[in-house]
This record gives sequence, C-alpha cells and structure tokens, in this order.
Amino acid sequence: MSKIKKCLFPAAGYGTRFLPATKAIPKEMLPVLTKPLLQYGVEEAIEAGLDTMAIVTGRGKRSIEDHFDISYELEHQIKGTSKESYLTEIRSVINACTFSYTRQVEMRGLGHAILTGETLIGDEAFAVVLADDLCDNDGDGVLSQMVKLYEKYQCCIVAVEEIPPEDSNKYGVIAGDTIKDSTYAKNSLVRVNDMVEKPELQDAPSNLAIIGRYILTPDIFDVLRETQPGKGGEIQITDALLEMAKIGKVIAYKFDGTRFDCGNVDGFVEATNYFYTKSN
Repeated sequence: MSKIKKCLFPAAGYGTRFLPATKAIPKEMLPVLTKPLLQYGVEEAIEAGLDTMAIVTGRGKRSIEDHFDISYELEHQIKGTSKESYLTEIRSVINACTFSYTRQVEMRGLGHAILTGETLIGDEAFAVVLADDLCDNDGDGVLSQMVKLYEKYQCCIVAVEEIPPEDSNKYGVIAGDTIKDSTYAKNSLVRVNDMVEKPELQDAPSNLAIIGRYILTPDIFDVLRETQPGKGGEIQITDALLEMAKIGKVIAYKFDGTRFDCGNVDGFVEATNYFYTKSN
C-alpha cells in the first residue's frame, strides 16, 4: 500500500482580487493574524504525516522560498531577546519537512499547475492543497482525514462541502452514489460519477462543491496531458478527474471542519476574525 508523503501547493496565481496588496506580495503570503496562508497549509500537511512540500510558483513569488528558509541576519538580531520566540513555529516547520520548487511559466488553470508539479512529485500518490482555502477544526485536520480515507480506498479523493445552489458557478460540483461505510458519518462518502466545472444553477448536478483539498494518484498526470482546455480556456482538474470518475476512481468526502474562502476579501476577513477570537 502506497503512503502519501508529498503535498503539492499550486501558488503561481496573480491574486487579482486582492490588488493592490498582491502587486508585489504573493496572495499565498497574505497573513491571517501572524502567519501567511501558505504556512497554515504546510502545517496541515505536516500534521497529516507529509514531509515533502512541492510548491509550484511563478514570477514575483520569491518571498515564498525566503519564508521557508532560515534568515540568519534576523535570527542573529533577535537572539536572546523576548522576540526570539516569534520564530519558533516557522523554525519547527522548516525542520519538519523539505521544500522543492518549480515555476509555472503560463497561467493555464489548476490542472496545468498540477501537471507542472509532476517533476517534483514523480510516480506516487500525493496531496494537493490550495492555500487560499483555509481549513480548521478541533480534531484531525482535513488532510489528515483524507489521508486515512486514501489508505483505505487507494483512489483519488476530493474534499467537498454543501454550498448554496446559487454559488454553483464558483466551484467544481460533483454528483454520485453514496458509499456505505460504518467508519464514516452517513452520506459523507460519495463515489463520484459526474463533475462539472463552475456550472450555472440549472446545470449543477448537486450542491456538493469541491474545495481546495485533493489526494491524487500518479495516473492523473497522464490524464491531464490529454485533457483539452475547458471553461475559460484553462486546463481544469475537474475535467481530468471526471475521466478518472468514469472508471470509479474518485471519492468525494464531506469533511469535518470549517473552511474559509480566503481567495476573496470577505472570506479573508471572516478567517481573520475567527482565528483572532480563537486565539483569545
């Protein structure tokens, strides 16, 4: 049985909804309280037992690499002071895993970003985390839950949540047949047989939307290579996963936890307020 050890972070997007803040700062580095979004995602992956972080970046994203590296000058300046403790969390992250990077030269959609990361992943199953979907709960993290599910079913897993039907044109939406499994809550597992990228309300196959957490098997790369550009002229991961679903290799999981869409200002503010309240 293959174990999940690598996590891919697509982080090449422009973050246009946060301009002008993201003109020079990657949206993945925008802080919720004192930690950037990407660090929350990396910590979730570490908690799930993953130790190799593969990050797909683009132009203007060097601060990501600098963040997950030692700053000798800064550490020298605050060594022995009360401020030294502020670096404890990021030091533990740096020590817990390794980081590798590659660049997505063209912005051609999430599917293309994942395919770009193949050189970092190789021929093994892996997780994908979209850092602007910030998840939290008091038990196992979302990725930990999904890793356990993968260990049992050994196929692609997508995290889903119920959304208002009028929001279906913002997400990939799935449909399928409920899997009966006494280990999991009723109706929390679905064997996917249909998947549509950002459908209009009347075309949505359900109210279950994919969020930014995936576990993918390595054959997804071959499927992505054959996937034609879809909505918006981009290579969509939902189109590739639909091909996998046709042969029964995709499970949707209604995860336990709270998710914040930090890809827009409202969700980002909501997450900031939530974590501030939780920390006090």
